[in-house]
Amino acid sequence: MPDKRSHRGAHPADTKLFAPENISDLRAAVQDYSLLLSKGYADKSALKLVGDKFSLTQRQRLAVMRTACSEQRLNSRRQKQLDISALRGGQLTIDGYNLLITVEAAMSGGLILKGRDGTFRDLASLHGTYRKVDETVPALELIGFFLQGLELGQALWLLDSPVSNSGRLKSLIGRLAEQNNWPWQVQLVISPDPVLIKTDSIVVSSDSVVLDGCKRWVNLARTIIEKKLPEAHLVDLS
Repeated sequence: MPDKRSHRGAHPADTKLFAPENISDLRAAVQDYSLLLSKGYADKSALKLVGDKFSLTQRQRLAVMRTACSEQRLNSRRQKQLDISALRGGQLTIDGYNLLITVEAAMSGGLILKGRDGTFRDLASLHGTYRKVDETVPALELIGFFLQGLELGQALWLLDSPVSNSGRLKSLIGRLAEQNNWPWQVQLVISPDPVLIKTDSIVVSSDSVVLDGCKRWVNLARTIIEKKLPEAHLVDLS
């Protein structure tokens, strides 16, 4: 069945799964899972152990997985994180789908999770296809005008070429950039992760692999959501 959603919004089960009475157990699960990772336990077996202990659903386990990290990786990410003011006059390489979908989700009432490393993450997934929603253009404009206010030097958006409709999104981002005189370029690459890890410019992503491998990064999604989308459905599992 084709995806006919017009919003990136909330999952129907999230109101119950992430209700206030469940947050204490979820935070404890993140702490336990992070501790096991710090001690060298394998990801999958540690998540099963913690998930079974707290009787978590699959979606709750996904939330725990996305918000936890070992002590070693937490310290490394903090050391490489720059203040948002570092973007003034600088060059930025953006994990395109990672940033855009998080902002879309926040704009449409989707669940946003605050992780142990301070990043904001959503629970949306591409499944090989990107579908433009009502929030796509407003989200890109919000990002664009926010970066313009920071007097960003230049931004390179990276989009996964194997994801369907990446070409259309590239054209849309390019048109918006041209209309608003934003210093943006957009590239389709097979996998953005290696590019983001190798680049010398400042990285925007909340992907754990990227944050652990890149040279320096800024927490742009969190900054935009906190400053411009204060009504977002935020659940703090940090």
